[in-house]
Amino acid sequence: MASTLVDGGMPHSRLNQKLAKRTATWKPGILPFLLPFFLLVAFGLWTYRPSSSTLSWALTVVWSLPVVGVMVGIQGALLIRRRVRKNDRMTPPVPAEQDFLIILCPTIGRHDTYPALERSVLSYVEHLPEWFPYMRVDILTEEGCEAAEDIDRLADSHPLIRVITVPKDYVPANGTRFKARANHYAHELRIEEGEALDYVWVLHMDDDTGVGPDTASSLAQFINRQRRAHPDEAKHMAQGILTYPRENAANLFTWLADAVRPADDIARFRALTGMGTPAAGVHGELLVLRASIEATIGWDFGPKEIVEDARLALTFCRRYPGRSDWFNGRCYGASPASSQDFIKQRERWAWGLVALCFNRAVPLRYRWFLSICVATWILGPLQHIAAVLLLGWLINDMNTSPVTQSVVILWALNFAYVVWTYWEGLRLNALASVSGRRKWWELIVVVALIPVFSVLEGLGGFKGFLRFVRREENKFVVIAKPV
Repeated sequence: MASTLVDGGMPHSRLNQKLAKRTATWKPGILPFLLPFFLLVAFGLWTYRPSSSTLSWALTVVWSLPVVGVMVGIQGALLIRRRVRKNDRMTPPVPAEQDFLIILCPTIGRHDTYPALERSVLSYVEHLPEWFPYMRVDILTEEGCEAAEDIDRLADSHPLIRVITVPKDYVPANGTRFKARANHYAHELRIEEGEALDYVWVLHMDDDTGVGPDTASSLAQFINRQRRAHPDEAKHMAQGILTYPRENAANLFTWLADAVRPADDIARFRALTGMGTPAAGVHGELLVLRASIEATIGWDFGPKEIVEDARLALTFCRRYPGRSDWFNGRCYGASPASSQDFIKQRERWAWGLVALCFNRAVPLRYRWFLSICVATWILGPLQHIAAVLLLGWLINDMNTSPVTQSVVILWALNFAYVVWTYWEGLRLNALASVSGRRKWWELIVVVALIPVFSVLEGLGGFKGFLRFVRREENKFVVIAKPV
């Protein structure tokens, strides 16, 4: 079959080969963490001045709080490095001929989200059939959506694509709304059609997130591994890496700001989900779940749930401890088109996650870690260095040292980890791009802008927290999807 050309003139087959080679040899870097860590330790010890003021006590607590998540994240990165060393001893991926894969892609079906949906769905039918001879793509839409005709034409263009339309009058038993309502409808339909089986896997994707050749082979390797495993040890859920190719970015600034997301996937998510207990939650794309297990959980979490993926993960922790995994495959999404959309996206996540942290229906032992991470997030604006210096100036106390010198090491650990997440996340996004490389100036800019990015992240988190405190009506905000 003749190769088609992608932007820049490179044939798809050559691009796919280069992408697969790059991702196969990648492993998280150590130097981008160690170098800032030792520099920050040296600077912190050199500038330390004893203090027992109220400001020093507050900073000692607030700036030390992230250390729990940081230690988990470091563990995740080290686990990936260990797995990469063992790759030559792992069974090579082969087509998953005895399993059936359903790719579920919910969409709000607006005209501004359709181009990204089309790009994503076409990537599924291009890359996945080679590794999954038995598969189907289900586009999940709402009755009467704007782009219904375009979506129907897309489904007619390929025999593996079908459209599932959620009726307007459909209401789950617990009154769940938004995306979870649509997911629950598809879940009930699979049960009705007899597809809630152990050898049927559901790959949950977002409508702006595509796949590549590495996604398909890594996913097939994971599923084949579960077929060979003992029934008491086989995994039921797995999560991969969400990356943002440069070509999908409509805004360079938000693309750089989103470098933190793939880094989180190879850190906290790799550690917890990969060790069997997804206590940090999961995200709704590149999430594969055994259909028989999803049938026992469903998505009917109630009308206030707007972070259905995280709620599903914590429910999974309770019912199937030790049965989740992580795989080294990527999906390819797009960053928000503007800073305003970036903040809106984070605001919705924080709003839902704060509510989940206070949800007593989930046992505390499964939400304590998430609660610490969310608390660190929403406190971001208050612990920003600019805010701290301003407060110090107002109270005439510019000494920002902790109450004891040993805390300097914890602070250096936390700040070095932040630098590493943006450095390594940018590397992952660049590897997913056509060129496969970071531009020299991008490394400088992404590190220099960390204080600015942290303001955006913290502002979105704090606004979400305020919405929860005010008990505002839940809203599921869907931002425009860049092509």
